[in-house]
Amino acid sequence: MKASTISSDEELMTAYQAGDASAFEILFQRHSGKVYGFLVGRIRDRMEAQDVLQTTFLKLHQSRQKYDPRFPFLPWLFTICKNVMIDHFRKAKRRMEILDEEKVAGTAAEPAPEISVPELQGLSLQQRSAIELRFQYELSFEEIAERLQTSSLNVRQLISRGLKKIRGAQDAKKGKK
Repeated sequence: MKASTISSDEELMTAYQAGDASAFEILFQRHSGKVYGFLVGRIRDRMEAQDVLQTTFLKLHQSRQKYDPRFPFLPWLFTICKNVMIDHFRKAKRRMEILDEEKVAGTAAEPAPEISVPELQGLSLQQRSAIELRFQYELSFEEIAERLQTSSLNVRQLISRGLKKIRGAQDAKKGKK
């Protein structure tokens, strides 16, 4: 049966499984707008939504032999779409965590800043402790997190914010001289 004469999505998918590439084109034309609208509503970035749309249909292609025509096509397609979108968000979150780690690691990789006692006293107890453990005792973020009973992400934030306060105080002091 030719894809152009088939009306149901399930039949088109069966034809695509059998090797009819035009069936895929028809499915894409029918549903890419719906999928794209769904993605834009959740991702809010049109370029990212377009990437996820392309990946969704790539996954459909890769999984075409797993499709069971006894079940409706559209829910299957949107299940693929939601899974691709979740993967997209996970990757984006992981990229942000890596960038944050690199940013904090970049500040921590510098030689220990010259910090005077009055500057440390301007910090919260947790910030002061985290900075001392990091620079004086050279502990890892995980080790500091364990000692302060918090997450390593929170330790990174404490150190980053504490160093910003110290640098701000040092810059203000230099400006007065």
